[in-house]
Amino acid sequence: MFFGELPAAGTRQLVGAPPRKLWSTMLAALGAAAIALPLIFDRAAIVVTTGVAIAAVTMIGIGVRRHRPPVPSAWYSLAASALLFALGTVLRDDIGRRAHPFQDVATLAGYAFVGVAAFLWLRPRRDHSCTQDQMLDSGLIGLGALLASWTFLISPVLQHATGTTGRMFVDAAYPVIDAVLLTLVTHSVVASNRSEISLRLVHASLLAILVSDLGRGLRAAGTLRPDHELLLIPMLFAYVMLGLAALHPTMVTLGRPRRVLAQRSRRRASVIAVALVVASLVPTVGARLGSIDRLVVSSLLAVLLIGVLVRSERAIVRSARSERRAQYQADHDMLTGLLNRSALLRMPAREHERWAGRTLCMLFLDLDGFKAINDTHGHTVGDELIANAAARIRRVIRRDDMAARYGGDEFVVLSAADRTEATVLAERLLAAFAIPFELSVGEVSISASIGIACGGPRSADATAYDLLREADSAMYHAKAYALGYVFHDDMRLHGHADSGRRGWRRETAV
Repeated sequence: MFFGELPAAGTRQLVGAPPRKLWSTMLAALGAAAIALPLIFDRAAIVVTTGVAIAAVTMIGIGVRRHRPPVPSAWYSLAASALLFALGTVLRDDIGRRAHPFQDVATLAGYAFVGVAAFLWLRPRRDHSCTQDQMLDSGLIGLGALLASWTFLISPVLQHATGTTGRMFVDAAYPVIDAVLLTLVTHSVVASNRSEISLRLVHASLLAILVSDLGRGLRAAGTLRPDHELLLIPMLFAYVMLGLAALHPTMVTLGRPRRVLAQRSRRRASVIAVALVVASLVPTVGARLGSIDRLVVSSLLAVLLIGVLVRSERAIVRSARSERRAQYQADHDMLTGLLNRSALLRMPAREHERWAGRTLCMLFLDLDGFKAINDTHGHTVGDELIANAAARIRRVIRRDDMAARYGGDEFVVLSAADRTEATVLAERLLAAFAIPFELSVGEVSISASIGIACGGPRSADATAYDLLREADSAMYHAKAYALGYVFHDDMRLHGHADSGRRGWRRETAV
């Protein structure tokens, strides 16, 4: 809807309030009639242009007053640009459609106000991680537009210019401005959502201005000779779209900070592909270009290709970073940063060459009394204790040792060590847990029970699973007899605690 919700009393509309569809139909009919008038009446251009521009400015004022956007100055800048563009059109008609300095001053000032509005809207969206990629893509699109402008518009204007030098440079400046405007529109399009209908209407308005300028540029270059009334239609369409954009309720979203999603890079890439296709046509047209033109075109094309290479390199780096992040999340426990269960089971096979021929020891560690602390202080404090326990384990183990969170309050350390080294490691772990933990609820004391299983060189799969099962059994034995730590091979010296061991079944590592 373009005019917002009409007030209602109960479930009924106010008496005499026209339906929204009727308003839209009437407005569309009036806009179409206004746009068609210059084609019917030769001297209606001044009146129609002035009337439509004033109507657009009025609609902007109504929209700002009704919806109160966060950046009203951007809308006022667009209103000023509409009046200035209309003034330039009126001056062009009033003096017999010939070039006039005041006409150019008004038109260029209109472009300046469009740039101010674009800056005010795009500035809040610049502090996101993918803004640099977005700026690079928009710049590449702008380079492609500038390359096409130079080849098809600027160079022909400079070659066939018959007026003064100032007039020649002014005519050549318009395509450059249009290339910049196209870059701004593209930058805004890739930062907007489909629900921002108001911004879409603004984009349609700016693109209509570009179409009108393209026609004038082709006429200035002598390529085409479109009628003045025909070139006026896109400008009138631009005024109508601008007014409708101001009346739509989504106009309040313009200027608000918004996350620019990285996956929209594919949308920008398709536009860059179009820019490269345009660039590939330059050698075909380049046979008619002079030395200076070839230098400019070659420079722009070289910068465009370098930019594409930079963009490709950034995309490769970003993809590699994403793959590393995904692999890390697949192999690690998010709370503690230690390896998870599946990564632990894969580790002997992954490190087979480094650990070949060496004895492996697995230490299975369980926190004593963790359930009571978790039930007393809550899961948040329990997670805090788990994270602190993992940090202590990480500080105690050696650089080549592998630590993992098996699940809950259970941890596993896999080490290429003999029995003596495993004993020292277990004693250091128990000593680390003897120190109270400083948590958000105060000091918390907790002990640990460790089961140790060591084995000689075997197949990687058998080593991981068998050591884990034996270390788990030894851990329950140590917990039952309050031994602190015990080796699986020594369990018979203290009796048997297998009745408290979990039911094991073979797991498949992911």
